[in-house]
Amino acid sequence: QVQLVESGGGLVHTGGSLRLSCAASGRTVSSDAMGWFRQAPGKEREFVASINWSANQTIYADSVKGRFTISRDNAKDPVYLQMISLKPEETAVYFCAAGSRISVRGYKWFYWGQGTQVTVSS
Repeated sequence: QVQLVESGGGLVHTGGSLRLSCAASGRTVSSDAMGWFRQAPGKEREFVASINWSANQTIYADSVKGRFTISRDNAKDPVYLQMISLKPEETAVYFCAAGSRISVRGYKWFYWGQGTQVTVSS
């Protein structure tokens, strides 16, 4: 089994930055990708970014391109989401997920963390 724990959320002013971390334990060979999702109040969960180390592929939602960076320094380190120029509308619970790349841009997400709150004040 894989367990994921997010950290790094908090309160930041508009235009500020946060760096989220996702610590994973029990990663298996079938899990070659991790991603970040977010769920704002009253909205459905949406995709933010993903990283796949088998194919060295990163994917970003259009809304965060140029401002967010997903990274994984090595196989022993957690996955990070560096967020800059944060906007109030990006206030949400941010979740990390672990899964596998099954096609060029297709993923299966098997495990989820419980989320970390990001609040961007106006």
